[in-house]
Amino acid sequence: MKISLITAPQATDLTISLYVQDHESPHPSVFKAEKNEIWWPSENELWLGLGKSPSAVTVLKSLRTIFHKRKDRWPDAITLDARGLTTEWIEAAVNGIMLGGYKLNLYKTEAKAYSTFFGKGGTLTVWVDDKTPENERAIFKGKATAAVQMRVMDLMNAPANKKPPRVLAEWALDSGRAHNYKVTVLEKDSLEALGLHALLSVSKGSDEPPVLIVSEYSPAKFEKTVVLVGKGVTFDTGGISIKSSANMHLMKSDMGGAAAVLGAVELAARLEIPVRVVGVIPSTENCVDGSSTKPGDVIESLSGKTIEVIDTDAEGRLILADGLSYALKNYKPDVLLDLATLTGSVVQTLGYAAAGLFTANDDLARQLTVAADQTGERLWRLPIWDEYKDEIKSDIADVRNYHGKPVAGAIVAAKFLETFTENHPAWAHLDIAGTAFGDLEFTPNRAGTAFGVRLLVEFLEQSS
Repeated sequence: MKISLITAPQATDLTISLYVQDHESPHPSVFKAEKNEIWWPSENELWLGLGKSPSAVTVLKSLRTIFHKRKDRWPDAITLDARGLTTEWIEAAVNGIMLGGYKLNLYKTEAKAYSTFFGKGGTLTVWVDDKTPENERAIFKGKATAAVQMRVMDLMNAPANKKPPRVLAEWALDSGRAHNYKVTVLEKDSLEALGLHALLSVSKGSDEPPVLIVSEYSPAKFEKTVVLVGKGVTFDTGGISIKSSANMHLMKSDMGGAAAVLGAVELAARLEIPVRVVGVIPSTENCVDGSSTKPGDVIESLSGKTIEVIDTDAEGRLILADGLSYALKNYKPDVLLDLATLTGSVVQTLGYAAAGLFTANDDLARQLTVAADQTGERLWRLPIWDEYKDEIKSDIADVRNYHGKPVAGAIVAAKFLETFTENHPAWAHLDIAGTAFGDLEFTPNRAGTAFGVRLLVEFLEQSS
């Protein structure tokens, strides 16, 4: 799709205008501008209602919804009337329109029909008051963000047999070559030599070897280094502590943290954000065979700490422990963030509307929450007090990976991770189990959302 700016009327197949409810409507008797209300005043005009007090997130979601619902009926050339809109709204509009063309049918032999508007022959013209660099940047960012999100959604939606750890590594290597940032992939021999024993322990039941993916975007000038650690379990059976079969097929999504980090590093490079961004992704499958780690085993970790494995289904925190240690040993992050589809507990607490935020740093919590509210990828802060520290005490090792209780599961997981942060003053953990894979208009079932990409990039831009 080609996107361009205009400052004067131009004839196209269709012009779309946005209206806010309770503002004076040109035709209030037939169009009240309620949220997602549409009206056709003529064959080549469409009005879209945004409801009362809309935000940029409203613009994004409304356009994403309508463009996907009519995905096979759009003309090749569309004008978006963006006069009077802020750059934030323009970016959101472009992002939403492009996401409306997302194709979920990855492996269907007979693909559904989509309008050619979403292909190379499509043209989106954005009609603005002034052709400013800020408006140009908003369009570029909206388009680049959508492109990255859709690539990440493809990763999330692919089945496990199509994306073992080596495929995540190939994704990162291809992205690094395309967008000029460094990617290093540490394979099993290197992981053994370096001592990433917790990651290796989780991988023991799988024929697919584990990897550690390190993506590093370093602009010419920067003052901050932000390290992002993402959980990359490409399929999770639960190991010996095996999961129920009812929803195990959804565990192809257990690499949602890795997907968010891969996407955020690529998008930071595309947007040339003046912050050094390092992505550290420990990736493996968690499968079952005679070599699998057993409940009760004691394993080592890169940090030197020993871990009693109470539950092999609490594997994400094990690989993140090594990922956090690797980040701290090899980089000096000003900010250290980890993201993971970590616990069912956070879903029970927050549902599918928000991810859990854990940090002892009030300023970092505020910055992340502001970024979350602006992007609509919401966070809710949960406690990480030392009152929960006893829950990870072990009789025979330094820590245990699970407390075995039906309460405070997400908090205890965060306390476990904190053990491996070396008391870093600006560390935060995001439990995205309820938000990375959810309900969208693209499918009657659950699908990848690319949650975290926009949130992290907004945080990075605020940090620059």
